[in-house]
Amino acid sequence: MFRKKDPKHKLVVIGDSLSQGFNNGGIYRTDINYPSFLARCFEPSPQFDQPNFTAQAGIPINLEVLVRGLSDEFGSEIDWTEYVPAATHTFKTLKRIKKYWEGGMKNLQVERSQPYHNQAVWGFAINDSWIVNERKSREYIADNKESFSVFGVLPEHAKYTTSRLVLNPTLESKYQENSQIDNAKTLQDDGGIENLIVCLGHNNALGAVANLKLVWSELEDLTAFTPNRKHSIYRPEHFELEYRELAKRISKIGAKRVFVPTIPYPTIPPVIRGVNSILSKKALGYFDYYTRFWTWDDDFDPEKHPFLTKDEAIQIDLAVDEFNVIIKKVAAEYDWIVVPVARNVAGMANRRLGGELLRGYPKDFVKALKRNPDTVHLVNENNEALLNTEFLRLNKENKIVKGGIFSLDGLHPTTIGYGLMANIYYMSMVQAGVKFQKRLDWDYIIKEDSLITKPPALLRELRSVLGYLAMGNQERFIKIGKNIFAQLFEHLSTGNLEE
Repeated sequence: MFRKKDPKHKLVVIGDSLSQGFNNGGIYRTDINYPSFLARCFEPSPQFDQPNFTAQAGIPINLEVLVRGLSDEFGSEIDWTEYVPAATHTFKTLKRIKKYWEGGMKNLQVERSQPYHNQAVWGFAINDSWIVNERKSREYIADNKESFSVFGVLPEHAKYTTSRLVLNPTLESKYQENSQIDNAKTLQDDGGIENLIVCLGHNNALGAVANLKLVWSELEDLTAFTPNRKHSIYRPEHFELEYRELAKRISKIGAKRVFVPTIPYPTIPPVIRGVNSILSKKALGYFDYYTRFWTWDDDFDPEKHPFLTKDEAIQIDLAVDEFNVIIKKVAAEYDWIVVPVARNVAGMANRRLGGELLRGYPKDFVKALKRNPDTVHLVNENNEALLNTEFLRLNKENKIVKGGIFSLDGLHPTTIGYGLMANIYYMSMVQAGVKFQKRLDWDYIIKEDSLITKPPALLRELRSVLGYLAMGNQERFIKIGKNIFAQLFEHLSTGNLEE
């Protein structure tokens, strides 16, 4: 009997920062994102091409690389006599990164005959998957010349530089009009796609926590080019319009299977910190205020620091609840497979849950933690993994004692976090009929997470180093530029909110 030939491309991804592997404030190693972990489970290993961003600590900046450099230079603590050399070291590093990614050190072109299998670009919202292309990104950079100063030390057009290098790595005219969806269709036409992951929608809500501003979308945001949008979060009715448009376009690609995730609450990652309240019984674990993660409870002043209120945080999460209802409804209409990422992340939100976990970690993962001498302390006597969604904390022995799921930007996963994300996809894909030949390689995933296995010594003084990066104590720290974290969140924001 004639057997239809299997699709040529085993795995293709259209997505945002989570699929690209963004962590610690930048896209750095794309080989340790969750799609890469999934691709390693096939035997023989399929072709799964991705762009490389390991030069100069990634783009806009990998904070682990920056802090590790400071640790190597100044040890586990920056003494007050070392603030000037520390600031000089940081500024030189950031200036070098900026120059490289703005094309000042080498030609960034890459010769390729076909699009990358991973089309993810950090910062992309749903409509960016068909609106943004390399030409528009290039023209935006050309029309908005950066004005270098000590107050802007990260690559000014980092998101658009990244989109150019992903969507059209040759930087020539051949693919300049291609969006993420166009490039996926090119791969489909070149032998077919077996498994297409479409991981979008997070940035339709994340702006609210990245900017600590609740600004609802307007209809014009649905068609505007990224920097011209003014919202920080989508109205659910706008989300449905956009998601249905996405579904129409994805269905025309013709992939064998399509996988879409639900969206976790953006109030769970420690990018914002609940302060000034014990857990509220009336609001299911919400706090009175949510402010920046580098602002400690005893420092927080609502007259001085930006914040979201409890009611605003609840509004954000309720909107995301509606987003997920829409995703499930549209997925059912198109016979897509829904990956329950939101449910699993919510089960790990221990601070919101009063220290409890609703969902345990994979047994193979816990066994691998115990096998690794650098992570064995993260498993207790009951064989339970101790990682959680709080911000990373170290003890005097330079061992992780809190956190482990989210990286130093407080918003994106660690490598281990991406492994746990891959596990959710793995289970959903197996249930949908995907034939993996191997299980996730937890030993490899844990070994590659240098932030957890070999954390920079300087992180022992977390309050000090976060204050340094945030320029939060002007009496003690030399002002080397605008708050590095604030610049990062400006880059990550989908909208172009005015201060």
